Amino acid sequence: MDAHAFTSDVAFTPTVKAIQARKGSRQAYSRVEERGGWQSVITSDLAAFIEMQTSVFLSTANGVGQPYIQHRGGPAGFLKVLDEKTIGFADFAGNRQFITQGNLADNPQAFLFLIDYAHRQRVKIWGSARVVEGDAELTARLMPRDYAARPEQVILFTVATWDANCPQHIPQRFEAADVAAALAERDRRIERLEQEVARLTGASAPRAVSAHSG
Repeated sequence: MDAHAFTSDVAFTPTVKAIQARKGSRQAYSRVEERGGWQSVITSDLAAFIEMQTSVFLSTANGVGQPYIQHRGGPAGFLKVLDEKTIGFADFAGNRQFITQGNLADNPQAFLFLIDYAHRQRVKIWGSARVVEGDAELTARLMPRDYAARPEQVILFTVATWDANCPQHIPQRFEAADVAAALAERDRRIERLEQEVARLTGASAPRAVSAHSG
């Protein structure tokens, strides 16, 4: 049973709340708590945001509390929402340090940080995670189609609560593929306009008049 009075208590410990009170923000967050606090399930909007991401940061801590952040990336859709509480993804073979897996074996508490630079959005998700090995069916379900990577195992993340941050201080950046597509469309439009200008110029050019002797 969850011992927290509010979903946000997973982050707002008594120490954090005391600091908020001292620095003047506790009243505002108290109002959020009175309205029900943060969401504890994956909404349709959050699911859409998750599944369009190409990058995520997974935070874990070992048995003595030492934190670790692991980056995971892939094509849009590599993060899959399996139900209103579960996010899953294929864990691709990498440097084989297995720090995240070791941490989760000792301490299942985990955290996901997702940031969309193009739209200046970020989402923080608290929960727990576990590694699933040897499940070929689940691995095939989560493996992105035609992606050049070898899946080693699967990570399933169970959502406890989440919060979306404001866009303040997020630099706006764009995916290289999106920029290339926009530039290609611009070049095609320029080419069409140049062809149209050439057609109109040719149609309106004065014709040469032949001189006839009288």
